[in-house]
Amino acid sequence: MKDKGRLLSGAEVLLAKVGKVLQCERKMTIYSQGSAARGLYYVQKGMVMLTVQSKHRRPVIIAVLGPGSFFNEICLLDHSPCLSTARAITSSSILVVTKEKMASLLLRKNVVSTFFVSSLLSSMRRFREDLADALVNSTEHRLARALLRLAHFGKGQRIAQIPKMSQQVLAEMIGTTRPRANLFMNRFRKRGFIDYNGELKVHRSLRGVLLRH
Repeated sequence: MKDKGRLLSGAEVLLAKVGKVLQCERKMTIYSQGSAARGLYYVQKGMVMLTVQSKHRRPVIIAVLGPGSFFNEICLLDHSPCLSTARAITSSSILVVTKEKMASLLLRKNVVSTFFVSSLLSSMRRFREDLADALVNSTEHRLARALLRLAHFGKGQRIAQIPKMSQQVLAEMIGTTRPRANLFMNRFRKRGFIDYNGELKVHRSLRGVLLRH
């Protein structure tokens, strides 16, 4: 089965049969921190940002997720409220599967449970890499890594466009200020690692920044 040219896995087909598709416009709130967790979410198309907020601080970005990512997995454990706020960064298609239906699929369909566990392990690895990045690497390294992750290079692709987002969002993703992010964005552009003329395009050669650290 294909989804606008993309071949869907068997697990994705089964999830689509029991879930409902939520069409989200850019900047639309999917759910808010503290609200009732109504189900599990899966990004079919687009990009989603997860943020957390305390009483006396502005929201902090904890994840930016693209196609093939699950979020709000905590709903499968208990009846705790949502631990974050989820917003669409771009126009997105989000599959929503209730806790009960997801639990049933995980018990009955090995292809779904294998797919889900693989996704969870990938998320765990990504979060640990992000933590290590924040603790030991420079702002330049963190920004380069974030841009490369957002680019989603295809096989043999040397240049990839990333979704439209402000430099403030990029800065928050890597835990720095907008002026400092802008400093390194300009440096990357001068070195030919990115192109920015209304649309941001990332060159695969940006990976060289990671190799120098």
